[in-house]
Amino acid sequence: MTAMAHEPLTQEEILLDGFLALDTPEGFRAELVEGDIVVTPPPDGDHEDYIGLILEQVLQRSRTRMQFAGHKGLKLGKAEGCPKDHVIPDGTFAPRELRLYRGADPWMPCQGVAMVLEVTSTKPQADREVKRRCYARAGIPFYLLVDRETTEVTLLSNPGPDDYRQRCTVPFGKPLNLPDPFAFDLDTSDFL
Repeated sequence: MTAMAHEPLTQEEILLDGFLALDTPEGFRAELVEGDIVVTPPPDGDHEDYIGLILEQVLQRSRTRMQFAGHKGLKLGKAEGCPKDHVIPDGTFAPRELRLYRGADPWMPCQGVAMVLEVTSTKPQADREVKRRCYARAGIPFYLLVDRETTEVTLLSNPGPDDYRQRCTVPFGKPLNLPDPFAFDLDTSDFL
């Protein structure tokens, strides 16, 4: 419990405690996003293929040595009147020297994460809008979104208080520049 035994729990504390106590079926992900508990089914093979294509390029071509974590939970900021967001991106990249992914806690802080990656699946609007706001509020420098429905890749950058201020979108097949600390053009030709 998050409050003292003699103090009544707030609605935020009850929601957070209930969320943290969830036991989802294997492969499913439960997230607490802007006050809503969202459960997502396991991804399909195409979804994982896009992640693999990006991961390979980042590890081979990035100027800064990066570590990657797939489906690692992040504790982010919070929307007004909601408990702290607990979001599980499809992938996170952080400079290897930071060694952010150590420890037993399934929910890590987002400080030091250079980029989050999402590939749209069953709920593309959540990736396009809600998670975008969460990552911006948390100050994560880059959000890379692979939108399978629109066949586009978008890099969002320059996070503000509730959204990213810059957006660069290319269709599948065109290169997308990933600035420092990555400093290379992401090849999306294999996305077609």
